Parts: sequence; C-alpha cells; structure tokens
Amino acid sequence: MSKQEYNGWTNYETWAVNLWMDNAEGSQRHYAEKAQEAYDNAKAYRVFTRKERATSDLADILKDEYGEAAEALEGVNGTVFADLLGAAMSEVDWYSIAEHLMAEVTEETEGAEA
Repeated sequence: MSKQEYNGWTNYETWAVNLWMDNAEGSQRHYAEKAQEAYDNAKAYRVFTRKERATSDLADILKDEYGEAAEALEGVNGTVFADLLGAAMSEVDWYSIAEHLMAEVTEETEGAEA
C-alpha cells in the first residue's frame, strides 16, 4: 500500500505535525527561531549549500524534539498506544517540514555562505 500526499504535504502524518507546529503563535515563533538558529549555525559542506545543510540539521532537531516529547508521555509507554504513536511518528517527513520553516529564514547574516 502506497502513501498518498495530503493537503500538499508528503502524507497525513507530516501535514498533522506541521499543522500543530503552526497552530499557535508561540509554537510558530519557537520553530521560526529554531530554523533561524539552524541556518545561522550551518556551513556549506561539500555538495550541500548552507541552506541545505541547515534544512537537514533542522529536520534532525525537529525529529529529536518530537521524539523526546512522545517518550515523555506518562502512562503510554509499553502500550498499543505507544506502538501506534511510534508508527505514525515514523511516517513524518521531517525534511519537508524543515524546508517549509527554512523558507522564512533570513539569510542576510554576517559571513553568510550561499
């Protein structure tokens, strides 16, 4: 069975995570800051531009942050609900969400590389 796009996103799981990330002003601000930090800390590497490197780094940051939050759910670990949550979270396309967030990054920083 193949996954289908959902509302312009890779799949439902990716759409849902992005929706919740973008649903409240505080959350929007938090992830915009994470994207800017990733860009500011990234350096071009071999065949990757600075923005591509930052996008990859941000995807890893988002995946780790959500993974830690999922693990922190008390009373869920070791249950069918944990298994289902883990399966859904494994389908999230973190790179697509990171690309979406990176589109708003200010690239005009001191010493910026293309």
